Amino acid sequence: MKTIVIIPSRLSASRLPGKPLLKINGTSMISHVFQKASKANIGDVFVATEDQEIVDDVKSNGGKAILTSKNPKTGTDRIYEAIKKIEIQDIELVMNLQGDEPLMNINDIRNLHNHMVRTKSQIGTLASKISDKNFFNKESVVKVVANEELDYNKFPLALNFYRKEEKLNKNTYHHLGIYCFQIEALKKFVSLNQTEREIENKLEQLRALDNNININVGLASSSPVGVDTKEDFVAIKKIMEYKS
Repeated sequence: MKTIVIIPSRLSASRLPGKPLLKINGTSMISHVFQKASKANIGDVFVATEDQEIVDDVKSNGGKAILTSKNPKTGTDRIYEAIKKIEIQDIELVMNLQGDEPLMNINDIRNLHNHMVRTKSQIGTLASKISDKNFFNKESVVKVVANEELDYNKFPLALNFYRKEEKLNKNTYHHLGIYCFQIEALKKFVSLNQTEREIENKLEQLRALDNNININVGLASSSPVGVDTKEDFVAIKKIMEYKS
């Protein structure tokens, strides 16, 4: 089954402008994410971006990048634009790895891919158990509610995604910034208009649920926090520099 990994990235993030090029151990964050995706070894990896500076950085670190327009509404729309430019034939699965998740576990990436190959689900993603109760109140931490308890062998359906605290469900988990699409599901997704819930919550996965496209959820072994703020970056930088 032919899979490609595309990492959407842009400099104009509202909360932390320029974050893809922030350096950790002398290497940009976006290049760290590219290297993680490459080590997972599930398919060719590309960064999709509207910024030439990111293209130049990724290529200077041995990666592949595609310059897209500044028009995409979301990262997934950007990914589809990049796929059309790549012109790789017979793609079946497309992995969308967020460019601000440098701590994503390589085995978790592989496990999501294995779930998708095994189940032929339309869209798959990952979530981890919530050990820090403060996560429930942090809008930067996205939560997912599954229709049953997660374990490493299950791939249940997502019922909802949210940022703000809602009525707590026992099957609520920390949603990670990674998706895997069947190519036909991706084509359908980008053909749909953004929904009210998607726009209000700034969560594009709600576009899928609002249009009856299923998203299945696998359990991740680790709970990496993405870089959303300067504080997030400082914390992740400390972790990564300590490990090295």
